[in-house]
Amino acid sequence: MHINDLLAVHRTAVLTSVEIVSKVSDGDLGNRTPCAEWALAELLDHMTAQHRGFAAAARGNGSDPTAWEVREGDDYAEAARDLLAAFAEPDVPQREFDLPEFGARFPAVQAVGFHFIDYVVHGWDVARSIGVGYDLAPELAEPALQIALRVPAEGRQVPGAPFGPALTSSDVDPLRRILTVLGRSPEWS
Repeated sequence: MHINDLLAVHRTAVLTSVEIVSKVSDGDLGNRTPCAEWALAELLDHMTAQHRGFAAAARGNGSDPTAWEVREGDDYAEAARDLLAAFAEPDVPQREFDLPEFGARFPAVQAVGFHFIDYVVHGWDVARSIGVGYDLAPELAEPALQIALRVPAEGRQVPGAPFGPALTSSDVDPLRRILTVLGRSPEWS
């Protein structure tokens, strides 16, 4: 997928996550999530920190560890707006992103792909945690599935891994396939 097409679907995924997060109430923050190690408040803090870190990486500052720090209660929507502004900078497609959690530097298309698949899945995670529906926009389905299928299987058994081992499924629904490929049960509640 061309980087400009990926940036467009990425934007849709992030904006969808903002819409879902806007439905979270204070009473929901202790809810369990499909991310077994995190309550909803912790998942939201992680998601917000990732927006901040990826925005810094898009601007050439990804190697700064403070850019990735979790700031409890940070404003999710504001962090998402900052991320989208950083990703919209004209030379982003030609940049390389320092991503310390992966211990490497990646071309923009790969880094944006990492963030994109994370927010397709985390948008679903939040929706499931608060009991609202999640509809994967049709234009996101194929790009997200192709990225999910390329996520390496190694390291998924480690505690804290972003995705679990793939689950067996013969489902043809794109969202359900993405979830099972990445170790999430579409039936989670």
